Amino acid sequence: LCCFQLYGYCYQDSNDIPDTLTTITELGSPLEMIQLLQTSWEDRFRICLSLVRLLHYLAHSPLGSVTLLDFRPRQFVIVDGELKVTDLDDASVEESSCTSNSDCFMEFPARNFTLPCSVEGRCQSMNEKRNLYNAYRFFFTYLLPHSAPSSLRPLLDKIVNATGNHNKHMICTEYLALELSPSPSANSEFTQKCVKSANTQYRRVPEAFIPDENYRCWPSYHHKGCLLSVFDVNEAIEICDSYSQCKAFVLTNQTTWTGRQLVFFKMASNHIVPDPDKITYVKVTD
Repeated sequence: LCCFQLYGYCYQDSNDIPDTLTTITELGSPLEMIQLLQTSWEDRFRICLSLVRLLHYLAHSPLGSVTLLDFRPRQFVIVDGELKVTDLDDASVEESSCTSNSDCFMEFPARNFTLPCSVEGRCQSMNEKRNLYNAYRFFFTYLLPHSAPSSLRPLLDKIVNATGNHNKHMICTEYLALELSPSPSANSEFTQKCVKSANTQYRRVPEAFIPDENYRCWPSYHHKGCLLSVFDVNEAIEICDSYSQCKAFVLTNQTTWTGRQLVFFKMASNHIVPDPDKITYVKVTD
């Protein structure tokens, strides 16, 4: 699930093209970090979650601990919202040999690490820790905290900081995979987003939709309007109150991959049309 799926291959040996191997793999989208930063936080969280699964697989593969020597965004693609590695040419299962701790020195642009040398003469967990720190500096530090739900930011800051600290690398991996995984449980910290009590009153209009009156917001699931995900009506009210142009919002029957409901936010409610699959809330003004 973490690597590109191979559908088939063809080996060709001819005078014109000797020793040629052609592979047929699934189609993925190139990973563009600027475009990812413009997507919703839930989509970016899903990518980080798939990266955690990849890190775990590389650390416990049937071949042993595998490191990606060229661990950069260009080596990955997005397939159905999941991150997958495409280039395994620079993968290695060899843990560096050593005679002392000084031989286990890892140098990065912003930080350096020295790992212990085991009695077997190998640098302890160097492959795993190299992968983890590269995931931290290329992915987690950008994708996780940016425009995250306010109630999750302290936890996300803790996770990002722990990921960059090799003394807590296993704790961090489990923390991200278990604590932030979306769950149907009502006690899930992901779904139990803190909501401020709102003084603004809204009139509920069932089976109704506002087709126009759009305004743009960021991040949005719709490029011509303000379409965001919410846990419940209270969160939708909080979001609408935070935008001065928001005068109404429409609950749809669509949800994101985490189960959060998609809501259109509108700057007026002059034209309301019947729609059995939607519920409109109009801000009551004095």
